Amino acid sequence: MNPVSGPPQGVPTLTEVIDWHDDAGPASAPEGSAGDSAVADPASAATPVDTSESKLPSEAELIEQVLVQVQRQLDLMIEYRMREALTPLLARATDNLVRDARNELASTLRDVVARAVAQELTRHRNR
Repeated sequence: MNPVSGPPQGVPTLTEVIDWHDDAGPASAPEGSAGDSAVADPASAATPVDTSESKLPSEAELIEQVLVQVQRQLDLMIEYRMREALTPLLARATDNLVRDARNELASTLRDVVARAVAQELTRHRNR
């Protein structure tokens, strides 16, 4: 297999398909190149590139893009601030819940043990 030095046959070169909007045009389009037979009219092969206002997004598109970016940043900032504010509050609330649950459990356990001991003492006295 021999390496190919250039575009494959039938593929136009860049200078053959670009519509230059000035009179100067490309230095000279290669005549008789392999791409000439594939593209009869270079202007019809590619749509002209309009570098003026068509590249700029419309006002509505800009508004939408800015809103999306601002919303994304706001979401991140609000999430960060909420986590920052709620973390200590939730930690304190959790500590209080755990402390209250321990106290309630200890109280209930004392009551259960006291009843069990009282029942056991009563049973031993009745023998």
